Parts: sequence; structure tokens; C-alpha cells
Amino acid sequence: MAGLSLADKRIVVTGGAGFLGRQVIAQLLAAGATEDKISVPRSRDRDLRQLQQCQEVVQGQDIIIHLAAHVGGIGLNREKPAELFYDNLMMGTQLIHAAYEAEVEKFVCVGTICAYPKFTPVPFREDDLWNGYPEETNAPYGIAKKALLVQLQAYRQQYGFNGVYLLPVNLYGPEDNFNPNSSHVIPALIRKVHEAQQRSETKLPVWGDGSPTREFLYSTDAARGIVMATQEYDDPDPVNLGTHEEISIRDLVETICELMEFQGEIVWETDKPNGQPRRCLDTQRAKERFGFVAQTSFRDGLRQTIAWYREHGEAV
Repeated sequence: MAGLSLADKRIVVTGGAGFLGRQVIAQLLAAGATEDKISVPRSRDRDLRQLQQCQEVVQGQDIIIHLAAHVGGIGLNREKPAELFYDNLMMGTQLIHAAYEAEVEKFVCVGTICAYPKFTPVPFREDDLWNGYPEETNAPYGIAKKALLVQLQAYRQQYGFNGVYLLPVNLYGPEDNFNPNSSHVIPALIRKVHEAQQRSETKLPVWGDGSPTREFLYSTDAARGIVMATQEYDDPDPVNLGTHEEISIRDLVETICELMEFQGEIVWETDKPNGQPRRCLDTQRAKERFGFVAQTSFRDGLRQTIAWYREHGEAV
């Protein structure tokens, strides 16, 4: 594939200092981008909910990769649905508009799997995105991010603006967010098992009944897919990024316990929410349109994530 050359392109990566963002920057550099032409607006310096801030960030840039999001697990989604809706909608919609006005060459928007309907036929196909309401705890976040797909398609139709929209499945990997108040399931479980071992506990309480299924994509693979799409994909259709492999939460917990050598009893807290019943993606479109296939096996990815947490975890 010839694709878009990244050499000498001025690239903004919102959320570029985060867990996925650092991997995306590494993949951009590997694909030929120039380090001193990549900029990362930090939330402490830039409030992307403000249009003027967005305008300043995109001025004179060639490519915007929008990863920044206010995001967390089930607990945060239940506690702060209004913030999650407002922050994610305003960041994205104003950044897209500012990029269009500044004549940015390409906008890559990273959406969320939470945008899919609660009851979507498995595996999730991109064409099913609008066939129902998202799982209730995720809906404010998911709908805010899904609105950005509509905006990009509308701006393409009316203005010829080249914006693409990607739907990565649940991510995990080294440097993930291990904060128990806002982390997703894998880092939350790794931390929980580690702390139970530190305290010599014999029971491990886990939310739900273990029946829901999830799919997980290693962060390096996700970053590689985002950069491949940046270079090779220019269509209006949303594209899933995933592995097309489904695992139950019960099997996930047991695998993490096995890899971390936790011998205690898993206690399922069935009065706590399960979240969406099943989650697994059809990944054919990414393979066909820009050649993306995930490469990291799940057990290898978990081993590397566990190893990173054991080395660095006390500081996060």
C-alpha cells in the first residue's frame, strides 16, 4: 500500500500522554513520522471543551488523532454520567469543527465499543451500530462518542472533510490505568489480585456473576491499527479494531489468578452489575480496508501487563 506518508506531517495526538497515546506516538515514529512535529496537548494546559482552545491546538496542523476521553469503568459510568456525556461530546465536536475550519488534512477519531446497542448480534458488525440503545450504564459516554461519527460523516458529505472513525474494543496493556476508582476490568483485577496477595487474603470478591463476555485488544496492537488507518483508510464507514476473540469474565478472572499464582477463592458478588451481556467484534472490515490484524496473544499480553504492574504498580 502506498498510503499517506507521515514524513514531515504536523500531527496532533490528543490524549497522547495517556496509556494508548504513548503507544500511538511510538507507532507513528515507527511509520516515519518526525518526533519534533508531533504535538500532545495536555489537559493541564488545554481544555478541549473550549472551542478557542481547540482552534489553537489544530492551527497549522496536518493530521489530528483524537484519543482524549473522559472514561472509566462501570463505577465511574454510574457515578458521573453527565460529566462523561458533556466532556466527551464537547471535546470531540469542537475539535472536529476547529480542524475543519483550519483545513486540517485528516482527522482520525477513536470512538468506543460502548457505542454499540446493548443487545447487538455477536460478533458486533459496524452496520449494527444504530440498531438499538447502548447498555444503560455506558450510554451517556457511548452516545457522546457515537455522535462524533455522525459529525464526521456530515462534514465529509457537506465539506469534503476527511475524517475517519475507529471503534477499538476494550484495551489493556502496560501503563494502563490501575486506579481502582476509574480503571477497566483487567487492570482492576490485576491490582485486586496483587493486593489480596500482599495482604495474604484467601478470598477475591469480583463484581457480577462472571457470565458476561468481553474481547480485549493489547494496546500496542490498537496503536498499530490506528496508525495504519491514519495512513491507509479514507472512507466514511466506521471500523472495528479488535481480535475477534471472546472470553467470559469468569474465565478472565481465573486466567489472571492462574498467571499471578493466586490460590484463593473467587467470590462472585451477584448483587453488583454485570454490564453488557456479550461483547465481541467482527474485525473483517479493518482487515479488508487497511490490512489490520491483531498480533499479540491474550495470555502473552496479560503476562506483560502483570509484569509491568508488579514492577511499577505501587506508584500508580
